[in-house]
Amino acid sequence: MHLVVGATGSLGSDICRRLRSRGHDVRGLVRPSSNPDTVSALRQMGVETVEGDLRDPASLEPACNGADVIISTVTSIRSRQSGDSFAETDTQGQANLIDAAARSGVKRFVYISFSGNLGGDDPLTVAKRSTEEKLQNSGIHYTILRPSLFMEVWLSPHLGFDYPNAKAVIFGTGLRPLSWISQGDVAELAVLTSISPDAENSIIELGGPAAVNPLDVVTLFEQIGGRPFTVEHVPEEALQAQLQAADNELAKTFAALQLKYAGGDEISMTETLKRFPVKMKSVRDYAIEVLGGGES
Repeated sequence: MHLVVGATGSLGSDICRRLRSRGHDVRGLVRPSSNPDTVSALRQMGVETVEGDLRDPASLEPACNGADVIISTVTSIRSRQSGDSFAETDTQGQANLIDAAARSGVKRFVYISFSGNLGGDDPLTVAKRSTEEKLQNSGIHYTILRPSLFMEVWLSPHLGFDYPNAKAVIFGTGLRPLSWISQGDVAELAVLTSISPDAENSIIELGGPAAVNPLDVVTLFEQIGGRPFTVEHVPEEALQAQLQAADNELAKTFAALQLKYAGGDEISMTETLKRFPVKMKSVRDYAIEVLGGGES
């Protein structure tokens, strides 16, 4: 039995779908406040749902009982609800889950963190690294996955890459390569590593098939979409100023992440793909998909 924590999120639900397609028994932890339609969709794919909340330790042990493997995708940066914070949810909440997993005899814990090259002292990074340390010292066999930037998030209108209108906000010079990775590839690798002895007690850095700098990403979209982009740069000095001026944890974290984007992040997948063969989505593949056609 796999317990997926964060099952109602886009990554968590994708992991559930992939596990079920392989015939695994899957339980999804959902909050009492979760969207009923999302919970219903999980049940329709054959996922057993159980209510709980990382901030409520008493609710976690029943969810963990009978589970052999936990995959946790939870972060409050994208699914924040009342009372969530990086300290309460991403740090203490994950610690509560790890403790419940240990008491329940869970054999394996897969934790979705983020790239080890993206360091810093912002609230999200502190939470991620704290959870990694807690898990490594828990006595549970662990796998820590450290994906780089998700292309579906960072190359989307939500964060300034407005491809429908051929506009792009670039953080920094745009000349430093980034190992953009697809959410679907992270989901696939989470499933594969959760059932492989070769991934036990390991930290695995994850990137896409090739690192591409943001300006070259713009060029790809221009070639595939057949029209030029308007590009706006946010200098690193401005990002530093935003970070210094940030007056809440979300603002501080987003400014820190934008600075990390500006600094680049190259991850080689050569050895990882030998161990876990996956046909990975490239930035070009993503551009063709979202632009709705082939190159002009």
